[in-house]
Amino acid sequence: MKLAEALQERADLNRRLEQLRGRLTRNATVQEGEQPAEDPAVLLEEVETAAARLEELTAAVNKTNTAVRVEGKSLTELIARKDVLALKLSLYRALLEEASDLTDRVSRKEIKVVSTVNVRELQKTADDMSRELRLTDNALQQANWTFDLI
Repeated sequence: MKLAEALQERADLNRRLEQLRGRLTRNATVQEGEQPAEDPAVLLEEVETAAARLEELTAAVNKTNTAVRVEGKSLTELIARKDVLALKLSLYRALLEEASDLTDRVSRKEIKVVSTVNVRELQKTADDMSRELRLTDNALQQANWTFDLI
């Protein structure tokens, strides 16, 4: 099984467990004398099966992410880099949006609003980060479809 396939299955299991949570909640209580639409005991068995497979896959994915090297870094390091870049990029973009939104004055008596940062430099930095994020994500996606799950 390729790493990407394991990641897809893991995502499916997470969605399945979330759906089971809702089904369990809806069937946890009924009016006296009524039967639940689904047997909570059967649903709990499904939870246990899905959770066991999720635990197995998560451990295997983590082992693989630690062992596999791309461009001299483990996949774990690349994932951390990607996450931090995405966070920083969203902060830079928010700052750029605010710094670029200068209110037009109709008369000289209105308060003049000026940017406190160099928008041009920040935009270049954001563009560079965006490119690095895209390249990092591409390297991760390629590795996910290249390497087998350990």
